[in-house]
Amino acid sequence: MNKEEVRKLLKKLRKYEIAIRKAITTQMQGDFHSVFKGSGITFDDVRPYQYGDDIRSIDWNATAKGHEVYVKTYREEREQVVYLVLDVSASQEIGNQGSQKVDIGKEISGVLALSAIKEGSQVGMFCFSEHKEVYVKPSKGDKHAYQIISKLYNLQPTSTRTNLHHAIRYLLNIIKRRSIVIFISDFIDEGYDDSLRALARKHDLIVVHLSDRRETQLPSLGIVPVYDKESRKTLWVNSSSSFFRNRISNTYGNTREKLEEFCRKYQADYLPVDTEEDYVSKLIRLFRVRSRVRKSN
Repeated sequence: MNKEEVRKLLKKLRKYEIAIRKAITTQMQGDFHSVFKGSGITFDDVRPYQYGDDIRSIDWNATAKGHEVYVKTYREEREQVVYLVLDVSASQEIGNQGSQKVDIGKEISGVLALSAIKEGSQVGMFCFSEHKEVYVKPSKGDKHAYQIISKLYNLQPTSTRTNLHHAIRYLLNIIKRRSIVIFISDFIDEGYDDSLRALARKHDLIVVHLSDRRETQLPSLGIVPVYDKESRKTLWVNSSSSFFRNRISNTYGNTREKLEEFCRKYQADYLPVDTEEDYVSKLIRLFRVRSRVRKSN
C-alpha cells in the first residue's frame, strides 16, 4: 500500500473505532474499558487467617514458616491481553473486490486493535492459513497498533489452504495467561472441535464467523466450472442439481449452527458477519452485551 492508501485506511478505521466507542458509552452510560477489562484474578499477597475464610485459600508454605495460619489473597487482573486471530487462507477471498471475507476480517482486526490499544490493553496478532503466516507479540501504544495494521495489509499468504486445528494448537502453546482471543474466520474446515473447545476453556473467546451470500445463493446455471481457491483446481458441478444445492446449503448452515451451539455451551461470544452487512453495528451490539455482563459480575 502507498502512503495515500494507508492514510485513507487509517482514517476509515479510526472513524469506525470512534463510532463504536461513542455508541457504547452513550447507550450504556458506562465505560468502554469494561469491554477489554481483565476478567481473571491473580495472586497478590498473604495475610493471617480470619474466621470465615475458605480453608482452600490457606497458604501452607507460609503457615509452616510462622506461628499463624496464613491465607492467599488475590486481586483482579485489570490489564488484559487481546489476541487478534485472522484466517487468511484462500477461502476468505470470496466476495466483491475490496469487500471479500478477508477484507472484512482485516478491517475488523484493525478497528479492534485501535480500540484495545486506546484502552491500555496489550494487543497481539496471529494470521494463519495451513500454518503460521504472521505473529506479532502483544504490546501497547499507537505505534504498535499501526504496526499491526501495516502487517495486516501488507501480508501476502504463502499458502492457500486452511488448518484451524494447527492454528489453535499454536495459540494454546504461545498464550500462557488467560486472554481475550478474537478468532476471525469462515470456519470452513474439519477436525478442529477439540482444540477450539480447549481454547474456549482456557481463554475469553470471541468467535467472529465470516460468510458471503455467494457461497449459498448460487444461480441455477446447469453444469458450470467452479474454481477451488484452496486446492487451485477447477471442478465441474451441476449448479441446478437439488443434491448439490442442498449439500452446499447444509454445509454452510451446519457450520453456523454448530458454532452457535458451541459458543452457548462454552460461554464464548458468537458474532456472525456477512460481507454485505454493516459489521460496525454488530460489533457495537456485541460490546454492549460484554459491557453489561462485566458490570453485572
